[in-house]
Amino acid sequence: MDASTSLSSSGKTKQEDCKFTSDVSNAKFVNHLFVRLVAKGRKFVGVDFRYSTFDAAYVRNCSFDSCNFTGCRFVGCNFHGSSFTGCNFEYTNFERTDIDSDILSTGCPGSENLKTRFSRSLRMNYQQLGDATSVNKAIAVELAATEAHLHKSWNSNESYYRKKYQGVKRIQQFFRWVNFKLLDVVWGNGESPLKLLRAVLVLFACMAIVDVISHRNRTLIGSYIDGLVAAPQIFFGIEIPPSYPSWYLTIIIFSRLVFLGLFMAIIVKRLNRR
Repeated sequence: MDASTSLSSSGKTKQEDCKFTSDVSNAKFVNHLFVRLVAKGRKFVGVDFRYSTFDAAYVRNCSFDSCNFTGCRFVGCNFHGSSFTGCNFEYTNFERTDIDSDILSTGCPGSENLKTRFSRSLRMNYQQLGDATSVNKAIAVELAATEAHLHKSWNSNESYYRKKYQGVKRIQQFFRWVNFKLLDVVWGNGESPLKLLRAVLVLFACMAIVDVISHRNRTLIGSYIDGLVAAPQIFFGIEIPPSYPSWYLTIIIFSRLVFLGLFMAIIVKRLNRR
């Protein structure tokens, strides 16, 4: 069979160098290719843009109310000053598009897995533009949606999750969720220096307790205070008590290297967004 016979036209309608000269309500522009589309200060209400592609569109200070952008793709577009209310952005992709980060608060799809894809696409889009603030906002939405999705994948009784994740897959999702939560507690999955600091302080407290049990009077509050004061010095290698066993000092050194590596990873990630 000739390979060409298995192909047919997708029926995509190409609109090139066009401009919306008035407000639009309840119209259909399904499966369109808009090249260099222009619209300024227009209102779009209930417009169906499903499966359309916007290439180098200039849509400034426009408002979109209850519009359907399912499966749309935005490439090199300018939506500066435009707002979106009650719109559907399922399976939508963004590339090098100037769009307000408020869309993360008003345009996220309902289901967690689609919300993860939506926020990830916007995160990569904002990284291409060098918008660090919006990148951080997109990451926060993405992490929250990912955690909710992983939790529902093994715990929820919703038909979607119980059909997709059965048997071994459900167990795998549980361990993925546990791993995600542990990394979130330790360093916010690479996004929270405060959580990393909290983890270090917890480690100091544990070191202080070990120090009191091994070398100090357990009945005195001052012993715990002294142990807590000594913990940072031991952790950073300023003081190395000769009475400590080598295996314990090895664990401390390993922990120090891990936490310093995590801290440097957070710094590098933040700098790379600028």
